[in-house]
Amino acid sequence: MTINCKGQLIDLSSPKVMGILNVTPDSFYDGGQYKDETSILSQVEIMLSDGSTFIDVGGYSSRPGADVVSEDEELNRVVPVIELILKHFPEAIISTDTYRSKIARQSIEAGASLINDISAGHLDKAMISTVGELNVPYIMMHMRGNPKTMQQQTNYEDLVKDINFYFAERIAKAHAEKINDIIIDPGFGFAKTLEQNYELLHKMELLQIADKPILAGVSRKSMIYKTLDTTAEHALNGTTALHMVALQKGAKILRVHDVKEAVECVTLFNQLSHNN
Repeated sequence: MTINCKGQLIDLSSPKVMGILNVTPDSFYDGGQYKDETSILSQVEIMLSDGSTFIDVGGYSSRPGADVVSEDEELNRVVPVIELILKHFPEAIISTDTYRSKIARQSIEAGASLINDISAGHLDKAMISTVGELNVPYIMMHMRGNPKTMQQQTNYEDLVKDINFYFAERIAKAHAEKINDIIIDPGFGFAKTLEQNYELLHKMELLQIADKPILAGVSRKSMIYKTLDTTAEHALNGTTALHMVALQKGAKILRVHDVKEAVECVTLFNQLSHNN
């Protein structure tokens, strides 16, 4: 199971870690931390040295109720950061976290290698055809509505079955646009209640019916810190616990704030799997 990132084949038979770099003032955990060149480069260096395969750059917070950011503002946040990272770390594989086709195109032109879209093409009808034209891997996430409305759309007949239908339709559309490398993200915390997040994690192996690599993004989310009656800042231990479950359920990429701990989790998972 491989994906082609600008000519570099990434083998996902052993799970990989994607480090999060939010260049936003309002992300739920690290908003505002990385707003100058020094802090950005320092964090990227740490993530790469800790073993991150991908750096996911986002300029638009997708937390529930997040404010709308203009296309120009998102471009101004994301593209210079991609260029900055690649100037200092040319080997970095950068993913752009955006649902807008214009940002996708300009970020790939700036040197990013893949697109991570929370809406799977629903919030910009040109996204899937744009990614197909750019010939890069595409991460498509399950969500209903948008970040402002998604938490009012949590009524499912059968949660996992509905998500599998969603991905079947989105994957068919992506294949029609000649997208070769597709990764699915079940969207923990997006249009799902706390209980639904745990049901989804418990049954996540059922998403393997799509025959696509699965990305799990649970890092420091409210499904962890609300259950533990704590805060995002104190949710690392809970995050690691759920990362191991996600790996056992078939996740091939962990999207995380804390790369070192996630890489250690993957190492232990691989050792455990090797002894089966």
